[in-house]
Amino acid sequence: MSPAITHVQLAANEASEHRPLIITLFALFVIATLGITVWAGRQTKDAADFYAGGRQFSAFQNGLAVSGDYMSAASFLGIAGAIALFGYDGFLYSIGFLVAWLVALLLVAEPLRNSGRYTMGDVLAYRMRQRPVRTAAGTSTIVVSIFYLLAQMAGAGVLVSLLLGITSDAGKVLIVALVGVLMIVYVSIGGMKGTTWVQMVKAVLLIGGTLLITFLVLLKFNFNISDLLGKAADNSGHGAAFLEPGLQYGATGTTKLDFISLGVALVLGTAGLPHILIRFYTVPNAKAARKSVNWAIGIIGGFYLMTIALGFGAAALISRDEIIASNPSGNTAAPLLALHLGGVDSTWGAILLATISAVAFATILAVVAGLTLASSSSFAHDIYANVIRKGKATEKEEMRAARWATVLIGIVSIALGALARDLNVAGLVALAFAVAASANLPTILYSLFWKRFTTQGALWSIYGGLVVAVGLVLFSPVVSGDPTAMFPDVDFSWFPLKNPGLISIPFGFLMGWLGTVLSKEEPDAKKYAELEVRSLTGTGAH
Repeated sequence: MSPAITHVQLAANEASEHRPLIITLFALFVIATLGITVWAGRQTKDAADFYAGGRQFSAFQNGLAVSGDYMSAASFLGIAGAIALFGYDGFLYSIGFLVAWLVALLLVAEPLRNSGRYTMGDVLAYRMRQRPVRTAAGTSTIVVSIFYLLAQMAGAGVLVSLLLGITSDAGKVLIVALVGVLMIVYVSIGGMKGTTWVQMVKAVLLIGGTLLITFLVLLKFNFNISDLLGKAADNSGHGAAFLEPGLQYGATGTTKLDFISLGVALVLGTAGLPHILIRFYTVPNAKAARKSVNWAIGIIGGFYLMTIALGFGAAALISRDEIIASNPSGNTAAPLLALHLGGVDSTWGAILLATISAVAFATILAVVAGLTLASSSSFAHDIYANVIRKGKATEKEEMRAARWATVLIGIVSIALGALARDLNVAGLVALAFAVAASANLPTILYSLFWKRFTTQGALWSIYGGLVVAVGLVLFSPVVSGDPTAMFPDVDFSWFPLKNPGLISIPFGFLMGWLGTVLSKEEPDAKKYAELEVRSLTGTGAH
């Protein structure tokens, strides 16, 4: 038996011995957040409360909630694992996720808050034909959200299975179902107010937990980062190459293109993610929206800097074989690092493992709640109220539709999440970013900044970007033809890149332009002038 397997079994045994502690910490978090949700639910009186938290959150509170919404299982578990396995190339995820906020700040946050009311569809429908555009916006929002949800569900399955020693398929399905039920409760009872408070608590817990691990890692190396990086390089088995570009993405021309494609998707995807966009509506005005993004950049930037300590610390203190034996994608590197820092055979190690795992679980629940709220809001407000009921639905009917949509989306996510429990989490997250950047971002930017943009352009852009992004991923090594694919035993991949962003994002912009120039529809110059004034000044904003 290899030493790596022995260590992983030892970690599992530690988790087993201290399982009551682990379950207690999980239960405390769930009970506390349910309490917050019930309290917030009593404050939710109308649609503005349910969709936008009554627009009462300050810039700092929203910045904290945005951070909680954005720092997902991919950020905490995935990036630590990527750095632990691939060094410099893994850290490029952190850079991409952070730089993306500059696009959101400079191009989207302020005009979106001024122009819309509750959803992305509000902005697009302002100067376009309501029903087709809202249907497209709602469809895109739900597709992006569900793929992102699958990644969080898979992350929850990996994490809780490791801690509770669950190996059976039925047990893993039960974990996914538990997460799904919790997210239905959070959103249907608490709405945006409850979700926002859960995200704020989660952000504080995540930053606190990451600070603790960072401090302990640096303490281990006498606060000498050079020693930390040197030990990580030596322990990785790759030597100096571990600290240089190219370990994961430099082997061939295809992998280099894959890196460019991934980078483009990460940087542009954030400004099109529906669960991030709806957060701009929870503040009183555009100035607060801009300030909340500044707060988010500071908080998220600090977190991503600390991923250096998480990832390189795991590489320095845990063998590569042990990380891979625990999870081939490295998703358990951060919890394993906590265990090793406290001592594999000590109570302190078990406490650290339980704490960091509870924080990771909190991360998943908060992001899942945000995603569910975004998709149920879009269904209720865009599709039900404005397409099916043609704008004649009352606020009470709309909120009821949102709650039923939450239940329906929750059931779909549980079913798909159960199927996706062993799939590649990184591929699912990358798909969500690529779809958001391909379908949503071109349409938002054209709508806000191009006078000639028409309904046909919006429809071609959303559906074109959506179909091409999803289609290319279906026929990529993420799904088949690769040992780490969703279906490794079959091969129907003809698209060589693991991320479609390099093709699908320009295609989304191209289709928006082509649909507009070929359209016979005359754009409404007066409506565009009104939208321009509103987006730049906030005059008439809700």
